[in-house]
Amino acid sequence: MNQLLNPRVVTVLFLGFSSGLPLALSGGTLQAWLTVEDVDIKTIGLFSLVGLPYTLKFLWSPLMDRFVVPIFGRRRGWIALSQLALIGLILGMSVTSPQNGLWFLALLAFCLTFVSASQDVAIDAYRTEVLRERERGMGAAVSVTGYRVAMLVSGALALILSEYLGWRATYMLIALIMSIGVVAVWLGPEPEDPGTPPASMKDAVEGPFKEFFSRTGVWSLLALIVLYKLGDAFAGSLTTTFLIRGVNFSVGEVGAINKGMGLASTIIGALFGGVLMARLRLFKALLIFGILQAVSNLSFMVLALVGKSYPLMIFTIAFENLAGGMGTAAFVAFLMILCNHSYTATQFALLSALASLGRVFVGPLSGVLVDGMGWTVFFFTTFLFALPGLVLLWVMREVVKGTEAANES
Repeated sequence: MNQLLNPRVVTVLFLGFSSGLPLALSGGTLQAWLTVEDVDIKTIGLFSLVGLPYTLKFLWSPLMDRFVVPIFGRRRGWIALSQLALIGLILGMSVTSPQNGLWFLALLAFCLTFVSASQDVAIDAYRTEVLRERERGMGAAVSVTGYRVAMLVSGALALILSEYLGWRATYMLIALIMSIGVVAVWLGPEPEDPGTPPASMKDAVEGPFKEFFSRTGVWSLLALIVLYKLGDAFAGSLTTTFLIRGVNFSVGEVGAINKGMGLASTIIGALFGGVLMARLRLFKALLIFGILQAVSNLSFMVLALVGKSYPLMIFTIAFENLAGGMGTAAFVAFLMILCNHSYTATQFALLSALASLGRVFVGPLSGVLVDGMGWTVFFFTTFLFALPGLVLLWVMREVVKGTEAANES
């Protein structure tokens, strides 16, 4: 509990909120706005391309390692600059009409995602550098919590507010809320070891790779990053479809339980995982939380066997999201210890992009498996997909422990 009052952890909480706030404004909330304004479906589909910078942010992250904005320090300067730009862009979107300035709105949305992705790079680097070793679990947990709450504010809450205030006032209000992040950066502490910026752009681009690939067991580490959350991502890829089509719950029931209670369970799981990680070493946390993630997939298999059951659905959703939140907290802490402070922005961006590869490819495969073998066998298969990551973690236990020990020193 004392860690929750720690200035470093509190700052990371509010920066997590700042990181999550712009996402829906160029995604689901913007899509709703365009739909209400009777924009045609093909154009709305094209607007999804504005999210591309989130996938490609590692391309310009070396710039944020190499250069320092001359305010607030090495990382906080980039965060503050990004946040001020985000406030301006959100205000710009608020006064742009989809009817009269559709493509200018698309340009603003693209710029919003570019700056938001840049903010994410800087925040990830700052969180990695500012938190002490024993604070990383809780720091990862509160960052996830802040991010999820922000998505609710700019997503569900924004949609509700738009019916009473209109879209212009709603976007203006979100821009005002964005200033919370600016205050957090202003008051936040500077990392004790911010690292030395690369001496040249050549070093900023090549250095992160040379440093990382000079480590013992690097290929196994990269495989572990891909595999650790793979089973969890596999099971989650078709959860909503399974609950509606597989066991015949209504859309409203799924929204209330899967989305509402699921979000609450994820937040509780992340915070609980953060508390446990303060007591456990990272390897034990990764192993225990990873086992829980794998076992939680079997609860969906049981639900598929039993059929429509409200108590079992509630248990399954709560268990899966609780375990997933705990696993995410441990996994983010793991990525943080893998980063060299001279190249934190680039290395964290690359490692998190690598971790997302599994989520990208399991979606198409999930549909094929369900169509061919049914829901029960599918969820048992997702359990099996979780096992290689756990086996590799056990094999790599000394490397993980050694990396954590080296990071502490």
